[in-house]
Formats: sequence, structure tokens, C-alpha cells
Amino acid sequence: MRKDNSTNAFNEKQINDSCGMAYSLSIIGGRWKPAILCRLLYGKMRYSDLKKSIANISERMLVAQLRELESEQVVRRIVHPVVPPRVEYELTELGLTMKQMLKAMSEWGNMHRNKVQGTESQIPADTCI
Repeated sequence: MRKDNSTNAFNEKQINDSCGMAYSLSIIGGRWKPAILCRLLYGKMRYSDLKKSIANISERMLVAQLRELESEQVVRRIVHPVVPPRVEYELTELGLTMKQMLKAMSEWGNMHRNKVQGTESQIPADTCI
């Protein structure tokens, strides 16, 4: 964990305060958040289904990433009072506003991968959005 008053933390805060793109990436960036957001764009998902749909993500990491997205008001956690407990996740209204941005990023990423690697991807281009 990094100190709040470190040069690195100061630089991160400064760029996030002055650049909308950097701020956006601080919310949705990382290895797992795009995969989570991609799946939730299609609607509510139970925790167990979300876990099964993302290959190689650990429970600890999925919970941590969902909590971060929830604290940013992008994802909503819904707990149903039944036994055993049932938990679902969905995008908030704010989270749904990211759809066009995520779609554009997905399309650009697929195009770039194909150009740089010189081959068509083995994964259909519309897998995410």
C-alpha cells in the first residue's frame, strides 16, 4: 500500500483532477474490471454466474474489484433475503452511461490487435459488447 502523501500519490491525484481520460481509466482500468463491466452491460448477474463467466479470476479478486466498482457508484450490489443468500450485481444508471465508451474501446482494441498481430482474433469481435 502506498502512502497518501507520496510523490506518486500526489502525481496520480493531480493528473486525475485535470484529465478526464486519466480519471476514467482510474475507475475502469486494470485486468478484471473491463471483463466485469462487459458482462454486466447485458444485465443483472448472480455472483456465482459472474465468477464462472470470467476465466481465472479468484474469488478474492472478484470481490475486491466489485467493491471498488460499487464504491465508484458504477455497480450496484443486490442482496436477496433468502436462505442461502443470493447476491446479484448490476450496473447503476451512472454505470450504464459507459456503454458507448466501452464499446468504442472494445472495437478499437480488436482493430489494433488485428493490425499489430496481423491475424484475426480467435475470439469473436463482439464478445464483450
